Amino acid sequence: MNPFHFLPLILKQVVRHRGRTLLTAAGVAIAMFLFTAVQAMQTGVRVATAATADDTALVVYRKDRFCPATSLLPQDYTAKIARIDGVTSVLPVKVVVNNCRTSLDVVTFRGVPKEGFLAERGEALEVIAGSTEDWLRRTDAALIGETLATRRGLTPGMTFDAAGITAFVAGVIRSDETQDQNVAYTALPFVQLAGRDQLGIVTQFNVKVTDAAQLEPVAEQIDALFAVAQEPTTTTTEKAFVGKIADDIIELVGFARWLGLGCLVAVLALLGNAVVLGVQGRIAEHAVLQTLGYTGWQVAGLIVAEGVVVAVLGGLIGAFAAVGVAQWGSFALSVEGQSIPITAGPALIATGFLVCGGLGVVAGLVPAWQASRREIAACFRTV
Repeated sequence: MNPFHFLPLILKQVVRHRGRTLLTAAGVAIAMFLFTAVQAMQTGVRVATAATADDTALVVYRKDRFCPATSLLPQDYTAKIARIDGVTSVLPVKVVVNNCRTSLDVVTFRGVPKEGFLAERGEALEVIAGSTEDWLRRTDAALIGETLATRRGLTPGMTFDAAGITAFVAGVIRSDETQDQNVAYTALPFVQLAGRDQLGIVTQFNVKVTDAAQLEPVAEQIDALFAVAQEPTTTTTEKAFVGKIADDIIELVGFARWLGLGCLVAVLALLGNAVVLGVQGRIAEHAVLQTLGYTGWQVAGLIVAEGVVVAVLGGLIGAFAAVGVAQWGSFALSVEGQSIPITAGPALIATGFLVCGGLGVVAGLVPAWQASRREIAACFRTV
């Protein structure tokens, strides 16, 4: 028999007790909202810190410093680093943030040499609003990441103020790099002089090497070159640098994994309770179905299917709500100028669908097995 022939009966069982079904689905939706939010944070951590074979970027920072305000390196290190074998480009960067602590609303200014920045990164950036011409023409102009623009409601032609810097929005950029999504790129001298008078001083150097095999040797040469300098350096891969800076965030997200598992346990308990109550209230009906020719396994299938429908209904509502909130809010966990995006998309909805479907099956197995083994006469005596 075609399984879809049972669909009307399954739906009838689901809607018969609307109050119980709605409360169960609501509980599942809340739990899945939290589970999906945790998954979105974990995805963001993986994207920001997971190294790949294509990584060729190094970050040169002041040794034993973490907050951008304390990493002060002479800009003339640029030429010395560029002469090292294996280095293809060196970009001095001055970083200024409005808050060094962990926050959901951090604005990170990155002062860069404009022409050098476009030569190195221009092809990887998509200008979705405004233009790079305006950025090159104005000293106070900024190219801002799409996430920052969405969160602050900024569009080209507007000005905004953060960390004591007032900048003109020349364009909004989109990039696959996580650190480009929540940043404002401005002229290097503009950030150096903006209330700090640190001309000739940068926070870090972004170094590109010929291939991934050169990352470690080049990093060692850079640190050896400045080991006895007044401002010694520590050089790491870009992904390792983000992971080190955002260690507290990563640990927090790792702990949140237990919250996600707790949500799944709560979903299983809710569904199991709802299915058991439903089965206990329909013992005689199951006996009638068996009298009409339904096998015990078919009755069990109807019970399991009911749990799956309720689970998927609530799960999809919760997953869609979590993804919608994440995308609407454009949230990112930021600390000391580095961002961990909260990444939510269709993949998380698909995961929620599969997880809830599986939990619905598990929640219905025991009561379905018990119902399938119950004799018809015993069912009528139970009423």
